[in-house]
Amino acid sequence: MRRYSEVDVFSAAPYRGNPLAVVHDAAGLSTKDMQQFANWTNLSETTFLLPPEDPEANYRVRIFTAKEELPFAGHPTLGSARAWLDAGGTVPAHGLVVQECAAGLVRVRVAEGRMAFEAPPLTRYAAVTEVDLDRVAKALEIPRADILDSSWLVNGPRWLGVRLRSAEAVLALRPDPGKLDDLEIGVIGPHAAGSESQFEVRAFFGGEAVWEDPVTGSLNAGFAQWLTDTGIAPRNYVASQGQVLGRRGLIHINVEDGAIWVGGNARGCIAGTIEI
Repeated sequence: MRRYSEVDVFSAAPYRGNPLAVVHDAAGLSTKDMQQFANWTNLSETTFLLPPEDPEANYRVRIFTAKEELPFAGHPTLGSARAWLDAGGTVPAHGLVVQECAAGLVRVRVAEGRMAFEAPPLTRYAAVTEVDLDRVAKALEIPRADILDSSWLVNGPRWLGVRLRSAEAVLALRPDPGKLDDLEIGVIGPHAAGSESQFEVRAFFGGEAVWEDPVTGSLNAGFAQWLTDTGIAPRNYVASQGQVLGRRGLIHINVEDGAIWVGGNARGCIAGTIEI
């Protein structure tokens, strides 16, 4: 029997964020075992906690969707750190937990009731071709002219980010999942001044059992890089995500000395044991 947790990430209210399944003490499980269990949980991601191999890390994590392993993902990073702490892990005096994953070492800050990860560098950060943008517009079922700007924002997941004129336009999207194919599309638009958050975000997957993600750390990390680089967003802002799915995700972005920190609340909601 192994310890098992489910953690709600990116919401201060319970059961309004993005759930993550976490298997503790995962040593001895094969990749096949992990993938099969992740498929069974039917959540966007499932993680497996292991002893670190790098002496600088506090723990090592492997991250799986229902169909593949990811080198990095955002809400699994915060959720895994929360689960590790709840299982008895302690925060070093400097306030940073260090996670080891396939993408390398990721620092997680624990302070002020929220957690935040330092986003790893984008591995693809480039213009999007018109051919791909035509595919995006068709999948989102909007005119091509509604897409104001775009960029590849790959940091593990293969995000293609697009910017629309407003949060209302983002919330009004009703994509055709049959047209998403292999695309992983992130969409962002600004809220009116005075709103709780400055931007609204949605994330759509092609070829996935879960085709809209409730709240997405990796995508928001990519958006933070792109929008601050282009002057669209300030160095510190809040994005909301998940409203269409009945969630209330809030993602806090802080850019400090060139580092992008992506933060939010994370709380354990289910704890028990499993047999794999």
